[in-house]
Amino acid sequence: MLLVETVRSTGSQQAILIVGLLCVLLGGLVSLSPREVFLRLVHGVAEGNSSELPDLYGEVTDVRHPMATPESEPLTSRRALREHFTVPPEVRESWPKRSVVDVVVHETADPEVIVAEFAYEFTLPDDSMAKVPCIFVMRVRDGQIIESRDYIDPIRTYTARGDLDRLLASLRKGDTAG
Repeated sequence: MLLVETVRSTGSQQAILIVGLLCVLLGGLVSLSPREVFLRLVHGVAEGNSSELPDLYGEVTDVRHPMATPESEPLTSRRALREHFTVPPEVRESWPKRSVVDVVVHETADPEVIVAEFAYEFTLPDDSMAKVPCIFVMRVRDGQIIESRDYIDPIRTYTARGDLDRLLASLRKGDTAG
């Protein structure tokens, strides 16, 4: 257990992978902490590992994106999350590279719940940078996300991905005023 606590406190990607490997080798006897699950999720998103991401969630879950534009339905199953993370390769390849920066994970009185602040930093085609600040409030049980509220700035996200026209089109569809 000392090894696991040491790895948890470092938060490095290499250390997280070591803990993950230990979990597999020990047959799941050691669950990833909420912090470790969060870090796998956001780094997996940034690296485009979409096929692995649904396995971080429970079969039954409740994931919401309160700031999503257009509004999105809650994702309540691993299957729904698999669909959510599935992006056609040509679309994904058109998105700029991104990395995870400015990570601060707050542990709460409930050991299953964390509040994580971070940003996705995009490298745009002209080599300029764009940051998209995010806050995730997650409940992780037995190494799987069972509930999450993902607050992500939609305007900065669409702008960084070069999809601002798509955002505007979706907003116009919802405009009933004329």
